[in-house]
Amino acid sequence: MNDLIHDDGDDSTLLRELGLDRFGAELVKMEGRVFVRFSGVVEAGGLRVPYHLVPSHGVLAKPSKWRKLDREGKANLLSERVTQESVDSLNASVAAFVEDIVESCEHVNLEAAIFLNQLAELETSEPASYVFERIEQRLDHAIERDQEERNAERTKQSINLAEYPESFEVASRMPRKFIALLGPTNSGKTHRAMEALAKASSGVYLAPLRLLALENYERLQEAHQHGEPLKVSLITGEERRVVEGATHVASTVEMLDTRTRVEVAVIDEIQMLADRDRGAAWTAAVCGAPASVVYLLGAPEARRAVEALAERLEVPLEVHVLKRMGPLSMEPTAVRKLRNLRRGDAVIAFSRRDVLMWRDMVTEMGLSAATIYGNLAPEVRRAQAERFRDGSADVVIATDALSMGLNMRIARVVMTTTVKFNGVEEEEISASLARQIAGRAGRYGVHEEGLVAGYDDETHEVMRALLKEKIAPLSATGFSVAPSLEQLHRISAVTGETSLAKLLKRFMHNIDVPDGFFFPRITEEQAERAVWLDTLPLSVAEKFMMSLVPVSTKVPSLQQAWEQWAYALSKKRVTKLHEEHDDLYGRNLQEVEDSCRLYSAYAWLSYRAPEYFPSISQAQSLARAASEKVDSILQAQNAAARKKQNKKFR
Repeated sequence: MNDLIHDDGDDSTLLRELGLDRFGAELVKMEGRVFVRFSGVVEAGGLRVPYHLVPSHGVLAKPSKWRKLDREGKANLLSERVTQESVDSLNASVAAFVEDIVESCEHVNLEAAIFLNQLAELETSEPASYVFERIEQRLDHAIERDQEERNAERTKQSINLAEYPESFEVASRMPRKFIALLGPTNSGKTHRAMEALAKASSGVYLAPLRLLALENYERLQEAHQHGEPLKVSLITGEERRVVEGATHVASTVEMLDTRTRVEVAVIDEIQMLADRDRGAAWTAAVCGAPASVVYLLGAPEARRAVEALAERLEVPLEVHVLKRMGPLSMEPTAVRKLRNLRRGDAVIAFSRRDVLMWRDMVTEMGLSAATIYGNLAPEVRRAQAERFRDGSADVVIATDALSMGLNMRIARVVMTTTVKFNGVEEEEISASLARQIAGRAGRYGVHEEGLVAGYDDETHEVMRALLKEKIAPLSATGFSVAPSLEQLHRISAVTGETSLAKLLKRFMHNIDVPDGFFFPRITEEQAERAVWLDTLPLSVAEKFMMSLVPVSTKVPSLQQAWEQWAYALSKKRVTKLHEEHDDLYGRNLQEVEDSCRLYSAYAWLSYRAPEYFPSISQAQSLARAASEKVDSILQAQNAAARKKQNKKFR
């Protein structure tokens, strides 16, 4: 409530009687204060600007105290505060302020009058400096909004995602042909594609996992052309076995060389196009594989997506839908009891803890077990799988890590549950995953059929339903595209921003996505890491590299190591591995597993910033030692459980 004072007749005429009204002063009661306010006009910055403002000493008293003052006391206070000097001082500060606002607005092409109107319109008992601050804040926000709009528009003009395929210069300019081999597990699609790759004069195999890259690297090494074994290189994020004169490469999909032209490329697990976190790597591989013939291997539900990509890229496509080479059947009833497990079974659980628990229960029954789960290094998974293959282990206890690669002679898949933690909550597995896991049963040429069972009745019936369920096709649009360093540099160049978090947000929200066929994606983990990395004095390239280090932020020791590496890099300090790093004795299984992952992550960094992370050979040696230690611990635990069982029957 803003009132010109008229509580008593004296106050309303006091300024006039004192001759102070000539200064444009008025007496006001508002917001629990009695104060004097000056009205005037300044001409500055080419504008004529009126104002109604409280000078720096314009607040006189609280209303209760003002009422207690007699007429003389009020007159003295007003005469002290309302002077030519105070008017001149206020006029000068207003004029200077107007000049500053006009100048600031001219720089960003904004209308100054919009902001300066508040000098006369803002009703407050606060002094003029407060009003100036409010106007400056409003102007700052307007400038920020204007700058944001400009930067958003510049970002949109700098990157058009519809042109994404053209960013792969070699692939987009050469004639290519796609051959899609789509079918369930055990349909022979990999065998057919790898035969074509081995016969080609040059080629690349692109795997979803290091383990699969390693398996097919060795598979290609066994192939011959003109009586000579193929020369093959292995390229993964953490390991590079580069052979001079190699004609073939086995690689993880993220490590695709888009500049070296080859005759044949094989992209495995093409349905990973739909993967939330890694799908962008498959989009890049399909768009950028520089091969005359590109084989796309995967599940039948990927057909529509593959056809859409081929049409968009204007690449001719052959589609071959393959059937499983041997039947897959549900067992009549659930397994129900541990003693009903048998040699050749794969027992599936969905966490490391549950896998180890089931291993202990199974081995205590007298069966030997191989153990496979995602936290294990590829070398350990392969060693464990080999024990199952050669008969050293009667059964394999595994997570869904079993669903890709690891060709094993599994007679029956036994599901202990159909519920899996998705990172947020537990949910029933998809029909697609259920079919992929179940499909590992019944190796063609070894078993007449593959069998599937639930351990308990409920799981058995859910699996039966999931295997009958029709699987929805992959979307034929919205293919994920991850930001490249070149794209982030382009955004930085047009916006002047160097914050990785801001650049990633601009990539997600501001680049031009004309029809949504290609769609920008970043992982939650990368976005979270970017915020922390922005607190360090690192270049955009360094922050981008560190945001992609393949190490889990959910494991405290690994997160701590990652932070230490980033901090050292920001100080331009070299991080070496020392001898004490190789002391694995006395550590438990989890600690040794984490050590293995740490050394692998260091190796990944070594390939990208060797000047700051130079201990590549030691990292790989330590990773191998840790893998062997994990394998030996698993064997020892297996043997101990069986020994305990044997003692029971003595």
